[in-house]
Amino acid sequence: MRLSIALQAALLAASCAQSPLTRSGSLSSYEGLERSDGVLTQTKFRVSKEPVLAARTVNLLPVVISDAARSSGLSAEQYALVSNTINRALCAGLSERFRVVLSSEPADLTVQSFVTALSPTDVAAAGVSSIASIGGSVAGAVIGVPLRVPRLPIGLGGLSVEAQAVTSTKRQLAAMTWARGADVITTRARASEEADAYALAAEFGGDFSYLLVTGDDPIKRPALALPSAASVGEFLGSDPKEALCGTFGRNPGISGVLGGIVGLPPSATDAGATRR
Repeated sequence: MRLSIALQAALLAASCAQSPLTRSGSLSSYEGLERSDGVLTQTKFRVSKEPVLAARTVNLLPVVISDAARSSGLSAEQYALVSNTINRALCAGLSERFRVVLSSEPADLTVQSFVTALSPTDVAAAGVSSIASIGGSVAGAVIGVPLRVPRLPIGLGGLSVEAQAVTSTKRQLAAMTWARGADVITTRARASEEADAYALAAEFGGDFSYLLVTGDDPIKRPALALPSAASVGEFLGSDPKEALCGTFGRNPGISGVLGGIVGLPPSATDAGATRR
């Protein structure tokens, strides 16, 4: 059984895109970062656990897209959607323990993320994968057996992000470099260049917010941990627990899931940040 699980993990890792861990110079310090990798995700992180757990308020600065990431050729709207998804996921995760305040207000922690590398999704390959997936679902419904058709292992996107949390005196209390590529099983094929980066942006936001909420390694968190009622509600598109998280718009919820199943671009189901 253990061998089977290990083999499945190895096959999954082999069938995913590679995105590099970066050291772009965006963070105030890279000292003391420790490596912690999962099956699909690579990270290096550091956290000063005691002062982070003592913190009660947080603000989120805008996500910065590096010149290297911009060389992937996405549109301004596509970069904005990826950036917004990072901060939406961070805000939702951080609100489990923190009060989220305006960037103009004093806060125990200030959090900022930097997209340092982005590999676009190949739209043609994703379109073929979506058609095959829909066909598999129809066939499964006919024979009464669920069928999940893997994506084509070509043209998969990837995302690399660096982030830190600093005090009002600019003392860095937590930092992370993070990288992950889309894979053929868990990342839905969607016909848009930003699709995989969009999906991975939410994964990053969940990982870094977990580090700040618990002070623990997100790669080693329990796989079967139950989500809170608030997080389930936000996923389904309800109002966020913290009012300021509404700045990043509502999670597309069920419409986003259905859009992913049929391969719609993320922008078809995600309205992005709230326009003021």
